[in-house]
Amino acid sequence: MGIKDLAISYVVFSTIHLFLFALALTTIGLYGTDLHNANKQGKYSDSKWVYAVVVGSISAVTCVLYFIPFVLRVAGFVVAVWDFILFVLWIALFGVFGKMYINEDAEGDGGVKRMKNAVWVDLASALLWLIATLAALGYWWKHRDNRSRFTGRAHV
Repeated sequence: MGIKDLAISYVVFSTIHLFLFALALTTIGLYGTDLHNANKQGKYSDSKWVYAVVVGSISAVTCVLYFIPFVLRVAGFVVAVWDFILFVLWIALFGVFGKMYINEDAEGDGGVKRMKNAVWVDLASALLWLIATLAALGYWWKHRDNRSRFTGRAHV
């Protein structure tokens, strides 16, 4: 059984989720660096950074679950709803950090440069989750179980 035996839709969804997984791990690394530094210095962990790591972690776990072949097929409409929820979480993350860092001048500060890059990773993740949502809706719409209107027995 090779890649030729898999359905094209599974390969496409797996590719999208592979990129989403990489972006989630990148987000965890970018924001986790500041959390780790704050912890080493005995400072508090800012809730914005904790939120970023939590969103990245939820996304990474979701991608790992979606790599299981039957999950996308069995879950149906639930996948599209969950993907949309993740899209909203990523957009909120982009909004919070975009407001803080997009117009910020780095002036050679590596931490600010890293956070400016993290904002664009957040936006890329959000847009990719939106694409995944629309793809899951399209897949669900095409493969849903249609029955006849009158008796409900015949497949249409």
